[in-house]
Amino acid sequence: MNSRNLLCLLVGLAFGCAVTHADAAAMKRVEEREFGKMPDGTPVQEFTLRNGKGMVAKVISYGANITELQAPDRTGALTNVILRANSLEEYLKGYPAAAAVIGRFANRIAKAGFTLDGVEYKLAANNGPNHLHGGPKGFAKQVWQGKVLPAREGEASVQFSYFSRNGEENYPGNLRVSVTYTLTDNNELRLDYEATTDKATPVNFTNHAYFNLAGGGDMLDHLLWIDADRYTPVDDGLIPTGEVASVHGTPLNFTTPTRIGERNDRFKPKLAGYDHNFVLNSGGKSLAKIARLSDPKSGRVMEVHTTEPGVQLYAGNHVKHAGVCLETQHFPDSPNRPNFPSSILRPGETFRSRTAFAFSAQ
Repeated sequence: MNSRNLLCLLVGLAFGCAVTHADAAAMKRVEEREFGKMPDGTPVQEFTLRNGKGMVAKVISYGANITELQAPDRTGALTNVILRANSLEEYLKGYPAAAAVIGRFANRIAKAGFTLDGVEYKLAANNGPNHLHGGPKGFAKQVWQGKVLPAREGEASVQFSYFSRNGEENYPGNLRVSVTYTLTDNNELRLDYEATTDKATPVNFTNHAYFNLAGGGDMLDHLLWIDADRYTPVDDGLIPTGEVASVHGTPLNFTTPTRIGERNDRFKPKLAGYDHNFVLNSGGKSLAKIARLSDPKSGRVMEVHTTEPGVQLYAGNHVKHAGVCLETQHFPDSPNRPNFPSSILRPGETFRSRTAFAFSAQ
C-alpha cells in the first residue's frame, strides 16, 4: 500500500482516495515494524501475519526467521509453539534454535565438496570434515528483502527474497531465491520456495523451526507419525552411506503414531537422539501429508504437507529436546549420490517447493 492510500485508510476520507478492499485487508492482516538493526545499520523488519481465527505468525527479514507462531489448544487458548529468541541481538550471537530458512543446501555434504559437470567445488568444512546447512553463514544469517503481498481472501502473505551471488560460500551460479509465508484462515502456515540460477548449482531449502506444541518443557511426550517406510542410513559423521533401508524393526518406525521419547535414547552414546532423514512414501511427486505431530496434554495437532521427497527428524538434541524439527528437504549429500533424487537446478529451470504446517486441536 502506498503512503497516500494508507493516509486515506487511516483518516477515512470520503473523496479522492483510491483505497481498495485488498489494501484494507492487507493492512488488517499484516503489520510491519522494525525488529532491530544489523551492526552495519541495515534494518531488520518484522512482519506479523494474522488470520481470521486468532492465529498469529511473526517472521523477520534476518534469515527469514519465524519468530513466533501462536496456535490454539483444545480450549481455544493460544500459545507460541516454536522456539525463538527475544531480540535480534540474540539471533546475531548464534541463538541455537532459530527457525530460519536454510540454504543454499540444507543438511550435510560429505567431505565439504562435490563435482558438477566435471568441475570440483570445495565448500567450507563447518561440521567436522563435512559441510552443513550452506556454510558458516549460509542463508540463515543474511538479511532478506521482505514485502507484503496483495491480500487474497482468507490469506495473509509476506515474501522474502535473496540474491546469492556466484561463489557465495563457494557455490556456483547467481541464484535468486524467494520464500513466501502465507497464514490462512484454515490455521495453516504455508511456505512456498522459488529459485532460478544462471549456472548449474545444488539447491536444497528448508526451514529449521523447532516445534513444541505444549508451549514449554520438552517435547518427548509428543506423538509423531511419519509416512515413510524407508530412511537413509548414515555413518558416524551423519553422512548417508548411499543405502536406502526399511524403518521396520528399527527405532525409526513412525508408521504408527509413537511417543518421540519412547525410543529416542536408543541412539546414545553416538547420538543424543533422532537426527535422521526419512524417505517419504509420497516421493516428492506432489503435495502430500507426510507427518502428524500431536501433544496429548494440550490437544494441539500439527500436520505437515510437502512436495519434498524427504524429511529430517531432529529431536532438538542440543537444546534438551525443547523442540522437534521436521525439516522437509532433498536427501543429505545428494550432490554426491546419483541414486538420490537430484537437487541440481540448471539455467532455464525454476525450482518450486511447498511445505505447509496445518494446526488443529483434539
